[in-house]
Amino acid sequence: MKRALFRAFFALISSRAVSLLLKGFTRSRLSRVCVPLCVRIFCVNTEEMSRPADSYGSLHDLFTRRLRNGSRLVDPHPDAVVSPVDGLLSCCDTVVDGYTFTVKGQTYDLQEMMGDAERAKPYCSGHLLIVYLSPRDYHRIHSPITGTIERRWELGLKSHPVNPTGLKWGKRPLSRNHRVITEFAERGRRVALVMVGAICVNSIEITSETTAPSKGEELAYFSLGSTVVMLFERGGFKPDERIDVPQYVRMGMRLGMVCR
Repeated sequence: MKRALFRAFFALISSRAVSLLLKGFTRSRLSRVCVPLCVRIFCVNTEEMSRPADSYGSLHDLFTRRLRNGSRLVDPHPDAVVSPVDGLLSCCDTVVDGYTFTVKGQTYDLQEMMGDAERAKPYCSGHLLIVYLSPRDYHRIHSPITGTIERRWELGLKSHPVNPTGLKWGKRPLSRNHRVITEFAERGRRVALVMVGAICVNSIEITSETTAPSKGEELAYFSLGSTVVMLFERGGFKPDERIDVPQYVRMGMRLGMVCR
């Protein structure tokens, strides 16, 4: 019953009309009065902001803030895969039975996440990493590797919560929410970065049109806390031995190595 009510409620509030209304509010100057409250409630680290908290003119400005130079260090090893975001690394596992994986008791189909079987095929039995961004986190998304972007596509219209409760009770939000998928090629290996939209605001903004990003280079931002999923070809990724799930990670931190 609780699961059914949860899904019904968020199906209602994730309508396009509600999303547009909330998006408009968070970008308006009216939302500026909420900035100090959000900083306190979510314990936002003001010391690493590029400018004072009271200078942000809207909630959107706060959530998409930039950091001071030097706040994040990108692992320099040429084979290192780094976290593209700040957030909670909640999964570092392999895709089982070819195309399925389980998160919070729910079984996902890689083909549903990627849109079709052909696009999912390279990641059959490969590695999977999931990082969840809360509202307090830095919301900009960076390249996890130095490589070439071969293609990018969008799927899904609405978005349900991707926090721990949403992953447990929602209807497969990681593979049904609005999402933008960027596929990289790096020395013959493919890596997919799946940016999953969050409830209500449901906004993923691409900030760079480069087709050859360097590791750590900014690619996009979320307008509100959300999730990224990274997919690697079978045998193409080795997790770092210091990684222990769940673990809070920061952009630029080494998550593992690309296998040659």
